[in-house]
Amino acid sequence: MNTLSDNIIMLRVKNGDLEKMGLLFERHHRSLYGFLFHMTYNREGSEDMVQTVFYKMLKYRNTFTGDGEFTAWMYQIARNVLKDSYKKKNQQVSHYSVEEFADHIESGTSADEKLEIAQTRTELHGVLRNLSDDYREVLVMSRLQELKYQEIAQILQITEGAVKVRAHRAMQELKVIYLKMKR
Repeated sequence: MNTLSDNIIMLRVKNGDLEKMGLLFERHHRSLYGFLFHMTYNREGSEDMVQTVFYKMLKYRNTFTGDGEFTAWMYQIARNVLKDSYKKKNQQVSHYSVEEFADHIESGTSADEKLEIAQTRTELHGVLRNLSDDYREVLVMSRLQELKYQEIAQILQITEGAVKVRAHRAMQELKVIYLKMKR
């Protein structure tokens, strides 16, 4: 069953096999949580939004055509849930530590290496918080979620070239902010 593509599974859900939604949840809830967490830095809110995304996928399953990638459709719903959350709550970013998000640091590393990794993660997340939402969104999707530019273009409903430009500019801004922090 795990060899079925996400598109096929979602088409089965669309046709009434609602139990298959559990398989999609198992495949995607962690990456979806990671995306939402990196956009809000709110642990509980991100968990709630993941549930809302899957609820909306079930509710609006008839809108899934199977023509594009399932992940593009899912992330578009996630972006809408995120926007709704901002509108409803006029939400401020919560300041949870990166350690609360990270599952664990590699167990085979020394204490000094673990400390350096944790410090680097903290610095990176600090810099990410200072990026505009558009730039942070593209970097989270491309670098942390490892989505292809083509998928990101579908999600954002822009051209692949525009995604590449936005990612390049985001990396440039990330570099500038990081170097300012190091001074």
